[in-house]
Amino acid sequence: MTTLHQKLNQLSLTSMARQLDQTITDAAAKNRSFAESLESLIDCGLESRDGRSIERRFRLSRLHARHSIDSFHFKHHKSRMELKPRILRLLDLEFIVNGASAIFIGNPGVGKTYLAKIIGWRACQSKQRVLFTTAMDMLNHLLASQVDHSLIRKLRVYTEPALLIVD
Repeated sequence: MTTLHQKLNQLSLTSMARQLDQTITDAAAKNRSFAESLESLIDCGLESRDGRSIERRFRLSRLHARHSIDSFHFKHHKSRMELKPRILRLLDLEFIVNGASAIFIGNPGVGKTYLAKIIGWRACQSKQRVLFTTAMDMLNHLLASQVDHSLIRKLRVYTEPALLIVD
């Protein structure tokens, strides 16, 4: 058992190593086969890796908060109710796959940024690279990059994510 722990740790699968003792205990208590126990252990490792991947994408996205569509008040305004089916369709992220854009236009305070952040968090959960920025920050960074001749490198920052949200 110690050798298995060491091998799992060497493979950077510490979450699996932490679950090993519990998996062995569960296997004995439930009469699970070795294959079932190993599959359970691997599933645990994969879930942990996926969670870390989503967390890393979220951190790099600069979204700052995880908003869900459940917190978007469609009844706040009549136009939101009319647009609800279209808004919900955006959450399938098909527009990203198709290389299309979504542009939210409206008066200040109607929820454009909030809705964009909801879609951004959904994209992070779908393992898409996301970047949230303001138009002013983006322009300032690009203008500054002209001075130090790093424009091409800076452009990649804004063109590589699958979803760029410009507020």
